[in-house]
Order: sequence, then C-alpha cells, then structure tokens
Amino acid sequence: MAADEAALEGVSAGTAAGGAAKTGRDARRIEGWSISWMLLAMVVWGCFAFLMLADYGPEVPSYQGSRSLCRGPFVDPSPQERVCRSDELRQWPSLLGILALAAVATVIAAATTVYAKALARLDHSEGTRAKPQG
Repeated sequence: MAADEAALEGVSAGTAAGGAAKTGRDARRIEGWSISWMLLAMVVWGCFAFLMLADYGPEVPSYQGSRSLCRGPFVDPSPQERVCRSDELRQWPSLLGILALAAVATVIAAATTVYAKALARLDHSEGTRAKPQG
C-alpha cells in the first residue's frame, strides 16, 4: 500500500511539473502573438490617422508656396473639388472600414495580452505549488 501511494504521489508531482512547463510555454507563445497583434493594431491606427489628416491631390501654387489641393477628411469632411472626391481611400465608407479593422485588431491585442498575463500568473502559481514537500 505504501509503495502504491508513493508511486501515485510521484506521478501526480510529475504531471503537475509537466503541466506547469506547458503553461509556461503557452504563456510565452501567447505573449508573442499579443505583441504581433499590438504591432498590427498600431500600424492600422497609423494608416487611419494618415488617411484622416494628410493632405492629398495635385499640388497647386499659392502665395505661401505650393500645397495640396485636397485637405484631409478630418479637416475638410466634404470637399467641393471633383478631384478630391475621386480618391476612394479618403471617402468615409473606406475610412470607417479601416477604423473597424483598427478596433478589431486593438481588441484582439488586448485580449491576447490579458490571456498571456493570466497564463504567466497561473504558471507562477503552479510552479510554487508543484515543489515537493520534504
């Protein structure tokens, strides 16, 4: 009986140590994915900000030098020039689609970050609990 109990304790301690190692690997892997999602979200937000704020279109001369004919959609939401209305990426439906992509990437980045932190804490708590008493 004592040998069976000792063998059972050895198996459960080995399983706990293996589970803790797997949880640690999973935490590092998910943390890598969360960093990737954060970088993607920052790139999409940067594209959205550029499309909203940057001037575009043909250059026109003015008394201060040359400037672009069309202002960004954030500055001039409904341009009167025909040339300015022809750029599809500067129109509101496209901009709202890019905004939706940025929001989805941000939510996924936040969720994977939280999940990675939770796995890291779980790994830490399993590591302290799996130490043999003796």
